Amino acid sequence: MGSPSKKNESKGFFAAMSSIFTDAMHRSVNGLLGYEGMEVINPEGGKEDAEEEAQRGRWKQEERDGYWKMMQKYIGSDVTSMVTLPVIIFEPMTMLQKMAELMEYSYLLDQADESEDPYMRLVYATSWAISVYFAFQRTWKPFNPILGETYELANHGGITFVAEQVSHHPPMSAGHAENEHFTYDVTSKLKTKFLGNSVDVYPVGRTRVTLKRDGVMLDLVPPSTKVNNLIFGRTWIDSPGEMIMTNLTTGDKAVLYFQPCGWFGAGRYEVDGYIYNSSEEPKILMTGKWNESMSYQPCDSEGEPLPNTELKEVWHLADVPKNDKFQYTYFAHKINSFDTAPRKLLASDSRLRPDRYALEMGDLSKSGAEKSSLEERQRAEKRTREEKGHKFVPRWFDLTEEVTTTPWGDLEIYQYNGKYTEHRAAADDMGSIDDCDVKAIEFNPWQYGNLATE
Repeated sequence: MGSPSKKNESKGFFAAMSSIFTDAMHRSVNGLLGYEGMEVINPEGGKEDAEEEAQRGRWKQEERDGYWKMMQKYIGSDVTSMVTLPVIIFEPMTMLQKMAELMEYSYLLDQADESEDPYMRLVYATSWAISVYFAFQRTWKPFNPILGETYELANHGGITFVAEQVSHHPPMSAGHAENEHFTYDVTSKLKTKFLGNSVDVYPVGRTRVTLKRDGVMLDLVPPSTKVNNLIFGRTWIDSPGEMIMTNLTTGDKAVLYFQPCGWFGAGRYEVDGYIYNSSEEPKILMTGKWNESMSYQPCDSEGEPLPNTELKEVWHLADVPKNDKFQYTYFAHKINSFDTAPRKLLASDSRLRPDRYALEMGDLSKSGAEKSSLEERQRAEKRTREEKGHKFVPRWFDLTEEVTTTPWGDLEIYQYNGKYTEHRAAADDMGSIDDCDVKAIEFNPWQYGNLATE
């Protein structure tokens, strides 16, 4: 579904020009440095800035050379889990915790559920989906979860949140969140394509939100992401393309276009689009920047603002810490803390990973050693499991027979089985967690997975 023809022409021209700008920003550094296939992009400059930009970044010269020698053979490949990476590029958080960051502005889903206007429901819900992109622009890589690893979030907006690593090859995660207004369910299987000095990240997954008051179900398809300047230059992230949220109950739909970054940052962060009814007629226009705020305004059938209406802000970025080492928001710090941990925290929780904690404390050497130890334990557990003819079965999610099609490939669906709700109810009479007691728990994702004979 697209915009009306008038808007299509406008968006098409802008998108085409942005594409030209983006292409022009790429500058090969082959001649300067002798690295085949290397391209550097300066998001704040033009095509003549690439050579200067190539000298910037977090890597020392010797580290950069070694990393390139290791990685060049993977150009064109999916490197989601096939490469062991140094902890210098990691942040002290796992992919399961990163999934939970989408809950920061969950009040927008509460508002969507409370709204009686079907189009405003999509305004609130899409603003919620956009709000996480400020956090997603961080240039540090989260740790890949160990099979059976979990993350639990409590004490935030009345939400119960749980995520679990349900598959190791391919790496897949499943998550479920719920409060009095909505349920959120996701199956995620990231797919990547390594391009030398950049990597394309494809969000192969299915995200569904059910608004409880009327049983409305929303389906979200986000744009892909590109991580630029992995080796040469300052790493930065862009997510150009369409975000589509469909009301599966009514057929209404939101189509929002994330502008690509052009010369001297032109278009960077900008998001524009419309809320359409089931007859593909625009009803509300939306505009803003995913790192600042989103606004909306009623529009006519041509997509033009209605007379006597004005733009109204629906979401605004909360205050963020200044000069934070990992570019964390205050909510990201809460995700890592035990303040958001529930009673009777599972020993498989990401907070308890020794490599993550060591990195948080600034000990890169210990973090690297603990990461290697965990990965070896995971390989040993797999060998033992296979020798006994067992297979891993997730504890909180069940593999269904459903296979859904995404723009980037097919996806097997995991469904929340409700057992975590029962587990949490049983823990209600437990005392509050003491921070010191929790830290004394040894990280152990293997004791919780169910084993089934093949």
